[in-house]
Amino acid sequence: MISKGLLVRLDAKSGRDGEVEEFLLSALPMVRGEADTEAWFAIRLGRSKYGIFDVFTNDETRNMHLSGPVAKALMEKADALFARPPEIHKLDVLASKLPTSAPVGVDTKGLLLTFAAQEGHHPEAERFLCDAKPMVDEEPDTTAWFAIHLDDGKYGIFDVFPDNGGRFKHLFGRVPRAMAMKAPRLFSGMPDMDMVSVVAEKQGGEVAPASW
Repeated sequence: MISKGLLVRLDAKSGRDGEVEEFLLSALPMVRGEADTEAWFAIRLGRSKYGIFDVFTNDETRNMHLSGPVAKALMEKADALFARPPEIHKLDVLASKLPTSAPVGVDTKGLLLTFAAQEGHHPEAERFLCDAKPMVDEEPDTTAWFAIHLDDGKYGIFDVFPDNGGRFKHLFGRVPRAMAMKAPRLFSGMPDMDMVSVVAEKQGGEVAPASW
């Protein structure tokens, strides 16, 4: 069962976006060799803003990844490619949806949503995120979905879709509607949302570059 994860934020140096994307794609063979990395997504969050989101079954497999070839290559490239050191967040996966078999195509779009819970409402926020999974299971165009609790105390959702159409349908689906109803009581301020592009992904043992 998936229970742990990582969110890595990467700020590319000016003019280095192409090289950062090439580096992320070059990590794919290394990730394919990590049987305990259950899913891995290289993402673009905006101009010169990139990231990696990946998930694991436990702390041991996450630590193996953090000492593995992808992490070493990232640190070796850090000074040349990135404006600041990679920002690495450990996270707990509260609930998740992954394909039961390897996806037929590749995912090109995603969402990263993060929010702070109101004081005293953390258990309720976690219950809400866990209760959202059955709703997401009914969305055929939501390929993968993760409810998360970050090491800075914030909660969030990361999910991916084959195209803009799938993302649009999710944004107007049951989960966002339920979240909007709960927001005044559960959330401290407005959630932060990034509309991301998927540069590359691994799911179910398969790795494929995304075209976008």
